[in-house]
Amino acid sequence: MESDHRYYVRRAAEERRAAMRAVTPAARDRHQELAALFATKAEQRRQPGERQFAAG
Repeated sequence: MESDHRYYVRRAAEERRAAMRAVTPAARDRHQELAALFATKAEQRRQPGERQFAAG
């Protein structure tokens, strides 16, 4: 089963990609907000020994 950390890292990456494909500025902004939220959640759930999330 996927850890919470890995799930949130994956979702942040998906939202960053969605932001790049967004048609409207409002959609792009919302995807960027979601990416930031998921990145924060990933960092909060990072366990010792897991690689640190690199925002990009």
